[in-house]
Amino acid sequence: MATDPRPLSIPVVLGTVRQGRMSAHAARFVHGRVLERPGVETELIDIATLDIPIDDAGTDIKDPVFAAKMTRADALVIVTPEYNHSFPGLLKHVLDTCLEEYIHKAAGIVGVSAGSFGGSRGIQDLLPALREMGLMTIFTDVYFGSVHKVFDDAGNLRDKAFVERVDNFLDELVWMATTLRWGRENVAL
Repeated sequence: MATDPRPLSIPVVLGTVRQGRMSAHAARFVHGRVLERPGVETELIDIATLDIPIDDAGTDIKDPVFAAKMTRADALVIVTPEYNHSFPGLLKHVLDTCLEEYIHKAAGIVGVSAGSFGGSRGIQDLLPALREMGLMTIFTDVYFGSVHKVFDDAGNLRDKAFVERVDNFLDELVWMATTLRWGRENVAL
């Protein structure tokens, strides 16, 4: 397979709208690591800034700007906190507005929690939903447990072990995104 000169598009989705959300620190850190990747374009998409109604559901209410970003994306990084042993409902609501835009694209999940499990229960609940949407989830996740100890109040990383963890996660995501892009463009269903 020849090297594709086009950059991969891998946006980072911050999946919570709560005030004071520590997940924003994790999302900004991961986004910064993606920015350093050669051959990758990225942006941080905060679901709190999307204009998606909450009085209806499904693809009829999709935000055209968000949908265009999902169409362009080769992979997604989804940063989700764990709320009451699951992921935020508004994250699911936003993701549900697109479907065909996700088919055969890679997704990686970053879990965040105040507790020691690092959002693992939220991740386990999100995996089948992403699969149903047509996304191909990678087998590597990142868990920011006790997030208040990992980042200071200004969002600076305290635990440098997360640099290598996130880089390993991104290695897998970039490989999967590259492979799936080639497949989408060269292998008929």
